[in-house]
Amino acid sequence: MEEHLTVGRVAELAGVSVRTLHHYDEIGLVRPSARTAAGYRAYSAGDVERLREVLAYRRLGFGLREIADLVDDPTTDAVAHLHRLRGLLLEQRDRAAAMVTALDRELEARAMGIGTTPEEQLKMFGAQLYEAIGSAYPATRRTEPRIAARVWDALGDAQTVLNVGAGTGSYEPPDRDVTAVEPSAVMRAQRPAGAAPCVAAGAESLPFEDRSFDAAMAFSTIHHWHDPIAGLREMRRVARRVVVFTHDSSDAAWRHRFWLSRDYLPEVADLVAGRPSVDRLADAIGARVEPVPIPWDCADGFFEAYWRRPEAYLEEHVRRAVSVWTRVGPAAEQRAVARLRDDLSSGRWAKRNHDLTNLDAAELGLRLLVT
Repeated sequence: MEEHLTVGRVAELAGVSVRTLHHYDEIGLVRPSARTAAGYRAYSAGDVERLREVLAYRRLGFGLREIADLVDDPTTDAVAHLHRLRGLLLEQRDRAAAMVTALDRELEARAMGIGTTPEEQLKMFGAQLYEAIGSAYPATRRTEPRIAARVWDALGDAQTVLNVGAGTGSYEPPDRDVTAVEPSAVMRAQRPAGAAPCVAAGAESLPFEDRSFDAAMAFSTIHHWHDPIAGLREMRRVARRVVVFTHDSSDAAWRHRFWLSRDYLPEVADLVAGRPSVDRLADAIGARVEPVPIPWDCADGFFEAYWRRPEAYLEEHVRRAVSVWTRVGPAAEQRAVARLRDDLSSGRWAKRNHDLTNLDAAELGLRLLVT
């Protein structure tokens, strides 16, 4: 017989008041499915699972109406909810890390006797901080047409395309019937008007039937997935063709090939440690691997994009649009930026990287996987 928990016990375990649970029942958000012999509300395992999701979304700042839409979404199962919550928590962690960075900079400035204006303080710690983080991505991350041409060509004659980890919609082919999948509420909110319809889900649990699409694509996203192999296999399940743009960070030569990670940010090696190699990713879905050179004037501001424009990495808005800088932490970021600034000023960077000056494109480990 299924065990049921009383409303008092549920309130105690969840850290909420009985009154809150009664309110959720009254508005139909979480209704206990049973009653005790004495007529009190009792919660089944399914009721508790729904309450867990409601409380998690509530503590992430969602309103009750929005939560109702999320938990009642018929395309999202319990596993998809867990992946979505995980993504939102990671966003919250990154936002907290950005606030720590701002605090560190404020403390450093004060230690040197440098004051900050009220406007600067509000930008660092007020509502504008989140706005700056959210707006950084579309400010510098846009479709690079030469790379897009490679991706769209690899899609072949596919008419229906699933874009997994779609973000704000960069690289979605304009002449195909596209469906987007994106777990991040922040990214979904930034998709432009007229963009392809977007489903809130994770790559590892795609809410689609087998072979629902002619092709599935993923652009510069699998390094954010909890389980890249599982995500790729899901793409293979729901589509007849898979096209993935990623980088082979498992190759030790890659870490030395790019001057930024080699000379200024060695912490990148720790970030990529343990990731599956690009060959393993390709083997998981039976894909071929194609190198993708980066043009010197690449329009998309991903990590390696400014390989011939080093001054760009001194710009705060450029760094904020690349997750690596947040993940290495403020101390490593400040050290790398200071050292790069000094080397650019002294001419050491130019001397050390003189061979890059006349290159139109560079091979820095970017790869296209195509089934």
